[in-house]
Amino acid sequence: MQKIYLAGPEVFLPNALEVGNSHKLLCKKYGYEGLFPLDNTITGDNLKEIAEAIRLANQRMIQRCDIVIANLSPFRGPEPDSGTVWEVGYAQGLGKHVLAYSTDMRPLKEKTQSILNLGDTNCDTSGMAIEDFGLTHNLMFSHNVVAPSFEACLKYLKHGFH
Repeated sequence: MQKIYLAGPEVFLPNALEVGNSHKLLCKKYGYEGLFPLDNTITGDNLKEIAEAIRLANQRMIQRCDIVIANLSPFRGPEPDSGTVWEVGYAQGLGKHVLAYSTDMRPLKEKTQSILNLGDTNCDTSGMAIEDFGLTHNLMFSHNVVAPSFEACLKYLKHGFH
């Protein structure tokens, strides 16, 4: 059975374990085994050791998986969670199949303007240009975003992505 690493900011939710278990059940329904970061057992004597243990455990989990499904929905602003984006790049560097979903499929420029209340300007409040290729996300990983939900990603995977 192929293993899917479940990347995303769900680990920060108050009901993270419930959401992770729900995603793992959906994986099973579609014939996959879901690996959720909070399945790892983490120990450490201080916050720095715990953070390092989390990073290394998630890396090992990604190494063990066949596929990564990442939640690239806006997180604390118009961009996805930076840890999730790192995991996407790491998985791609290992040659893993990566696909993603976002609950906000608007073009990045429109999403950024709206979420940051910028009106129709082409720059953010620091004067930095807003990327505008008509893609839903940054051009480096927009091609991975194939669906608006986790289950839609699983359906896409089952019926058209190998």
